Amino acid sequence: MTSLSGLVCNIQRFSLHDGPGIRTTVFLKGCTLRCFWCHNPESIRLTQELRLYPDRCIGCGACVEVCPTGAQGLSPEGELQFDRERCQACGACVEVCFAGARELSARRMTVPEVVAEVLQDRAFYESSRGGVTLSGGEPALQPEFSYEILAQCREAGVHTAIETAANVRWENLARLMPVTDMVMMDLKQMDPQKHRWATGATNTLLLANARRLVETGKPIVFRTPVVPTVNDTPEEIAAIAAFVREMVLLRRARGDADGDGVGEDTITLELLPFHRLAGDKYRSLGLDYRATDLEPPTHEVMEALTATAAEQGITVHHR
Repeated sequence: MTSLSGLVCNIQRFSLHDGPGIRTTVFLKGCTLRCFWCHNPESIRLTQELRLYPDRCIGCGACVEVCPTGAQGLSPEGELQFDRERCQACGACVEVCFAGARELSARRMTVPEVVAEVLQDRAFYESSRGGVTLSGGEPALQPEFSYEILAQCREAGVHTAIETAANVRWENLARLMPVTDMVMMDLKQMDPQKHRWATGATNTLLLANARRLVETGKPIVFRTPVVPTVNDTPEEIAAIAAFVREMVLLRRARGDADGDGVGEDTITLELLPFHRLAGDKYRSLGLDYRATDLEPPTHEVMEALTATAAEQGITVHHR
């Protein structure tokens, strides 16, 4: 029997910002949104991709010899030429590129392979009350793969969490809930049309899914990346915080929190400052990085926006 497999962009050990304690974060491929500032553009498409670093190329021509589609080439001057439309991301060129000028954006891994890497740091999870977090991309776009990883980690006594944009069919998210201890969900903008401008989709589906997630009783951290031109005004953050307060009240009314009798305090908001560290990733994928000219919010701005959000009577933190 063939083991279930999926596309994994990265497995990051000793993560400190993707849930409680020391964690291993598994970044899966595929997302339904197209946020123009995305910090992980290699995880957007649900297909394998080739990443190129022309400044590392030594012009040896090995890639040209092994490419089955003719996507790789060298100019008469020995400069790298690449036709991304013809590339099938087979990885043949990666295997012969000793200069490291190309790499695949993801690995196809089986569930046991992923779980084995996660369990290497079990001692750190136990000492810090940490665990494993599935991120992306969107874990719910590979629902069966994600389910099996979470289930096997949970069976091993590891705390499980997912990071989701929730812009997927509810059935996909619901599939993960029985094996998920904690949910971290993005809230980027409350205005549906501005949300479409910033992410490529309205927020109708994800807000409906947020309500369904609240009804599961799972602890939820709503996370807002504070991005200039997208949501960095007090009014926009207040609107997001008001929605979080609505979710707190919904849970309080239902009185059905998951776990050891905790209630509305299991719903919080975290504000995350935008950064510009992803530029090289976009260039390696042949993508335009539209956030180049945006300035990350200062600590003072984050403090002020956190105070604004707290006026809604919710628990809010910022990084």
